Amino acid sequence: MRKRSKYRPKRVLLNPVGYVMEGLSSVRSHTSFMVDLKIKNHGAMDALTKGVATRTDIDTLIAMGNITEAFARMGFGKDYSDVVKQGLLAIRAVGARGLESGRFILKAAEMTTLNEFMELHDAQMEVVTLRDMDEAIALVREEFRLKKMTPILERS
Repeated sequence: MRKRSKYRPKRVLLNPVGYVMEGLSSVRSHTSFMVDLKIKNHGAMDALTKGVATRTDIDTLIAMGNITEAFARMGFGKDYSDVVKQGLLAIRAVGARGLESGRFILKAAEMTTLNEFMELHDAQMEVVTLRDMDEAIALVREEFRLKKMTPILERS
């Protein structure tokens, strides 16, 4: 049996200076991306408040919550750690109820909490750079890979 090599090829950047400069630019400056992201997130929240949310909508809100938590860990909105914690708990509660009943229905307190959570995410997206966004996505992927994330429904 052959020994596995530790060599891992690195990607080659065609324009390294452009890559660095783009990483320093604000996410806010990419208006089409921001508009698409806000439409997707707010559409999922709207469907949830109307009681017609699908699993895809809940997955969108979970992804938004994970990125918001990653930004808070990185120092963006660190003062709002209670909003992050309550928002993640609300998403988890709605998801668990939805998996049991087949419908994702919000309670009044959860709606208020998730609206604050969405406001925090929108505010974070206004101040972060593309490099920060890449770091947050990498942090979320690493947490998922290491199975440190709390699942919606515990496996028995």
